[in-house]
Amino acid sequence: MLMAGGVVAALLANGTASVSAAVDKGPGARDITYTRWTSSADFATGVSDGVATAGDTLTMGNPVGTIDYADPFGDGSTRRYDYSQWTSPLIAPGYAATEAIPSWSADTPSGTWIQINMRGVTQEGSFTKWYIMGRWAADDSEIHPTSVPAQGDDNGFVAIDTFIARDGRAWTNWQLQVVLLRPAGTTGTASVRDIGAMVSRLPQPGKLTPTTPSGIVRTLPVPQYSQEVHIGHYPQWDNGGEAWCSPTSTSMAVGYWGTGPTPADYDWVEPKPHADPWVDYTARRVFDYNYDGAGNWPFNTAYAARFGLEGFVTRLRSLNEAEQFIAAGIPLVVSASWKKNEVPGADYGTNGHLAVIVGFDAAGNPVMNDPFAPSDAEVRKTFGRAEFESVWLNHSGGVTYVIHPPGVPLPPSPSQPNW
Repeated sequence: MLMAGGVVAALLANGTASVSAAVDKGPGARDITYTRWTSSADFATGVSDGVATAGDTLTMGNPVGTIDYADPFGDGSTRRYDYSQWTSPLIAPGYAATEAIPSWSADTPSGTWIQINMRGVTQEGSFTKWYIMGRWAADDSEIHPTSVPAQGDDNGFVAIDTFIARDGRAWTNWQLQVVLLRPAGTTGTASVRDIGAMVSRLPQPGKLTPTTPSGIVRTLPVPQYSQEVHIGHYPQWDNGGEAWCSPTSTSMAVGYWGTGPTPADYDWVEPKPHADPWVDYTARRVFDYNYDGAGNWPFNTAYAARFGLEGFVTRLRSLNEAEQFIAAGIPLVVSASWKKNEVPGADYGTNGHLAVIVGFDAAGNPVMNDPFAPSDAEVRKTFGRAEFESVWLNHSGGVTYVIHPPGVPLPPSPSQPNW
C-alpha cells in the first residue's frame, strides 16, 4: 500500500485538519456534492510532494522515493517504481457524507501509472486511513488496472470504486491523493489533467415523488451500439454480451463527440470483419482485473479522457437535472436496476445496467440508447419517466458518467454543486 505519512504529519502539524460541523438536513435529504481540481491554481491549494505542474497539468518533478510493486495479475515479478504525490486540501461538504467516488483524467505513457487514495474525517473527529480507490493506467502494458480488495475496517470499506462509511463513521471532511509512478531510473511521467470526487448522503431507497418534465424536447444523434452483438467475445475481459453494458455505453458517449480509438488501435480485435470493434477495445481498456469486469465507473470516465474529453462520475438528483445536460447537448451514461415489466419500454429485468440518456420526448420520457438490444438498429428506446427515475435513483443513487469536450460547457450547477 502506498501511504503519505509525511504529508499526513505535515497536515496535522500545521493544523489544517480542522473539522467542520455537519449540516443535518433531515433523513430525506439527497445531499450530493462534486469537487474537482483542474488547473495549476487549483493544484496549488494542495500539498505537492515531488510533483510539478506543466501548464494546468500535474506531472512528476523530483521523485520523493521508491516503492516495490508486484502486479497481482502479472507474471509474479516485483518491480521498483519512483513516485511523487499530490494531496488535496480537506473539503467540508457541509453534511456527513456516507459514500464517495473519485474520478480523474490522466495520461500514462512509457510504463507510468497512477494510484488514487482517499480518506476522510469521521463524525467523531478522527482521520480514517488512506483507502486505495484504484491503480490505473491507460493500458495494460505495465500494470493491470485494478481496484484493491480487502480494505475494510471500523470506519468503512471500498466496494470496487465506491467508499462506503459504516454507521456513525460518515465523513465531515475528505481529501484525495494522487500518486504518480514510473519504473525506477526512467524519465517518463504520468500526468493528471484533473481529479475530483463525488460525495453523498442519500435517503434509504423507497417511494419517490416523480419530477415534472421541464419541457426539454430534444434527442441527440448519439451512435447506437449493441452489447449483445459481442456475446462470447474475449473471455479474459468478461466475455462480452450482458457484461459489456458499461463499455458499450461509454463507446456511444465517446463516439457522439466524433472521437475514439482508430482502426490501428483496434487492429488486434478478431475475427475480421468484426462488429463495432471499438467496443471490444473499450472493454479491454476499462477492465478492472480485481473486479473481473468492465463496469468500474471511474475507469470508464478515465478511458474517455484519453481522447481529449473530460469525464467524471457523479450522482444526479432527478431527471430534471438530466434534462439540463440534454439541453446543453451532452448525453449521459446512467446506472440503474429494475425488475421485468417494472419500467415501460424495457421488457427485461436487470440486477445492474448502464445505458445512455440521449434525449426526452414531448411527454418528458427519457429517450435511451440501451445497449441491451439484439442489434445496433434496435438500441434506441423510450422508457417511462417516473418508473425509470425511481429505479435509477433507488438503485445507484443517480450515478452518472458525464463525458464532454473541454470546449462544451456544462449547464449551470445547482447551489449544492454536483457537477
